[in-house]
Amino acid sequence: MSNRSSNTTAVPEAKSAMDRFKFEVANELGVPLTNGYNGNLTSRQNGSVGGNMVRKMIEAQERQMSGTGAAMQSTGTGSGMGTGTGSGTGAGMGTGMGTPAQSVGTGSMTQM
Repeated sequence: MSNRSSNTTAVPEAKSAMDRFKFEVANELGVPLTNGYNGNLTSRQNGSVGGNMVRKMIEAQERQMSGTGAAMQSTGTGSGMGTGTGSGTGAGMGTGMGTPAQSVGTGSMTQM
């Protein structure tokens, strides 16, 4: 049995990218998430951020597994993370070997 907390990042190197992704999703949903204490937010607001993060990550993985091109495409302004090689701008999160996230918009792409 694991003693790991459920809110730790499985891949420590991805923590900063996951934090950026969380803030990006919160911004898209209009949730006023801040660094540090967010006790002023409702469970519904916090849950919507986490739920949408999971939905986007599952969608990206399904796209990759189906071979339909990019792990995920999204539009907007912000930052994203991708694994592999390549470059891009905007918001997005991609997973998989050698498959960068592709996005449309402005921002920065963090590659791992």
